[in-house]
Amino acid sequence: MLVSQLGEHAAAIAAAVERLEDGRVLDRIRARDHRVWSPHPDEIVNRLGWLDAPRAMMSSMATIRSMRDKARRDGFTHVVLLGMGGSSLFPEALAAIFPPAPGAGMPLTVIDSTDPDLIRSRLAGLDLATTLVIVATKSGGTVETLSAFRYLYNAIQHHGALDPGRQFLAITDPGSQLERLAEAHGFRQTFLNDPEIGGRYSALSHFGIVPAVLLGLDAPSLLLRGHAALEAPEAALELGAALGVLAGIGRDKLTLTASDRLVPFLDWIEQLVAESTGKAGRGIVPVVGEPLAAPARYGSDRVFVDLALAGDGARTAALDALAAAGHPVLRIPVADATDVGGQTMTWSLATVLAAALLGVQPFDQPDVESAKASAREMVAAFTATGALPAGEAVASDASGVEAFLAAAQPGDYLALQVYGNPTPELEEVLHRLRVQVRDRHRIATTLGWGPRFLHSTGQLHKGDGNAGLFVQVVTRAREDLPIPDRAGESASTMSFDTLKHAQAMGDARALAAAGRRVHVIHAGPDPADMLAPLLAG
Repeated sequence: MLVSQLGEHAAAIAAAVERLEDGRVLDRIRARDHRVWSPHPDEIVNRLGWLDAPRAMMSSMATIRSMRDKARRDGFTHVVLLGMGGSSLFPEALAAIFPPAPGAGMPLTVIDSTDPDLIRSRLAGLDLATTLVIVATKSGGTVETLSAFRYLYNAIQHHGALDPGRQFLAITDPGSQLERLAEAHGFRQTFLNDPEIGGRYSALSHFGIVPAVLLGLDAPSLLLRGHAALEAPEAALELGAALGVLAGIGRDKLTLTASDRLVPFLDWIEQLVAESTGKAGRGIVPVVGEPLAAPARYGSDRVFVDLALAGDGARTAALDALAAAGHPVLRIPVADATDVGGQTMTWSLATVLAAALLGVQPFDQPDVESAKASAREMVAAFTATGALPAGEAVASDASGVEAFLAAAQPGDYLALQVYGNPTPELEEVLHRLRVQVRDRHRIATTLGWGPRFLHSTGQLHKGDGNAGLFVQVVTRAREDLPIPDRAGESASTMSFDTLKHAQAMGDARALAAAGRRVHVIHAGPDPADMLAPLLAG
């Protein structure tokens, strides 16, 4: 159960819980009643398959384990997963939380970017001859994922593989482009997911469980914890009521903290909440990666939620101080790391309940397409002319950022959008910059790595109440990589760095078209050095 310190908001949240219970909202959700969120069933009744996933996936365990065991017998020692958003965030969290099981599992690396420096660094040191590659995309047409597939296919072929397709697995929806691609290239195996499960709700489906089994984890326990959270949803009910009520009165900056081991799981929560609630001029802004500070550093738009493993009291004093100062604080006890299976269900239920209270439909993403369409225009221009169009609002250095941020109002937030490789040096500068902005302007700060955040928080950025200050940092790769036009062929019309810049430019234009405040920095190959002067001495 939650441990809640809600102060003056306790009565309103308790009343919301009572309304949800009296209205039998959880029963109605289980019964696929779309009227919980909308009078129209579109993109609701066919998006609730995640409620059945923990039980349904149990029947697939033997097949998935058989695939893993055969792959190990065939000499595979490492797994690379190509995916974006809901196809990659949960596997990435599992790989960070759990070491591979000795004698059963394989280390897993995620590539969810079009930045060539990142791609190169993630593949460095891997023996491609013994690397198994998962291509994971619900739609089957995700441009980042398929571009990475074509590059890896050619790299494995160049490495000497006589049958490169046998090193690939696919996870996708039935009838997708990827299913056809997998058949054409002779993939080792294709796992067809329930098409009624949306990407951000797919953690306990094939998208999360196939990687979990390859890691050697106790996947049935993850599923059982998820099912248990569905059967005993009291924590989800209170959490959803709190998030919905508090966001409705302006406390919409969901500041997430966790025990060190669970911190990677927060990126999955960030996508779930942001993409589900950020639309129709409303939304909850997840804040991940900000260190806790004294209460005076925060505005009145915060709610704090902490996930703590048993025995971890490292943040207790800081959270108590925030509660004493009037900030709502919720603490979620987590019995052990395996309970991330239960937390996926708790947070999924809480998110759709909060969405119901806010009056938004949690399963669509109406504003995501604008950035994709704009990026496609950039790519078409490059294909036609050999160059990307000139960008708007571009600064050659970091000048102007302070003036841009000086316009921040209470309730605003900074969204750093960094298209580049997250080196330790760059991450340190960005961390210090976030703390500085929070302390100086008393606004929340977020950090998204492009283009992966387009599949995570991008919907919120264009669909919420226009509270974001968007600082886009676009790096230039130290060494570019070609994107093959077709797997197995050498011809290449576009490189990864060009695609990355097209996506950044497309999103900046989509934000501007939505009336958002945007400042763009072209940071070159040394973004840490360019941003460092922004830091206070």
